[in-house]
This record gives sequence, structure tokens and C-alpha cells, in this order.
Amino acid sequence: MQRHWITSAAVLAITMSGAAWADGAALYAQKTCLACHGKDARTPLMPAYPKIAGQNAAYLERQMLDIKSGARANGNSAAMQGVMGIVTEADIKELAGYISTLAP
Repeated sequence: MQRHWITSAAVLAITMSGAAWADGAALYAQKTCLACHGKDARTPLMPAYPKIAGQNAAYLERQMLDIKSGARANGNSAAMQGVMGIVTEADIKELAGYISTLAP
């Protein structure tokens, strides 16, 4: 019985991860991330914009939260201020998770 429960939990986790990635992909397009970072998150609009595909999720989340709060106001963060106004903290977590799964 325990083996069946573990298998069910693993299948559920994999299914949930796939759903999360789909949500992250939709948010990436809806919140206009692709406009500056590129459809694949590794071909930015301008050379000064970072290639973010495959970056650590916790790092991405921290950077977005710091830009949103104003704690980070250096480099190209000014370009991100407007975008960060239209994302929630839940969106940020979802986006960071999705972007971290992309091939660098």
C-alpha cells in the first residue's frame, strides 16, 4: 500500500510541475518578459539585457522581488520597474520556476 502511495505522489508531483511550467510559460508571454529577454529567455533585445534562461530560481525570484520593492535600483533595473508593477509575488515565483527550467 505504501509503495502505491509513493508512486501516486510522484505522478502527482510530476503532473503539477508540468502544469506550473505551462503557467510560467503563459506568464512569461503575458507579462511581456519576452519583449526584452527574448522568446527563449536567452536572446535579449539588447546586449545589455541579461540572458536569464536556466538561471537559479531563487536568484531570479530575489532579483525580481528586489526590483519590485525598489531595493535594487542599479543597471537595467529601471527598465524592469514598469513590468514589476504588473506582477504579483505569486507570479514572480511562477516565472522564476519556469525560467530556471529553460536551457541556458
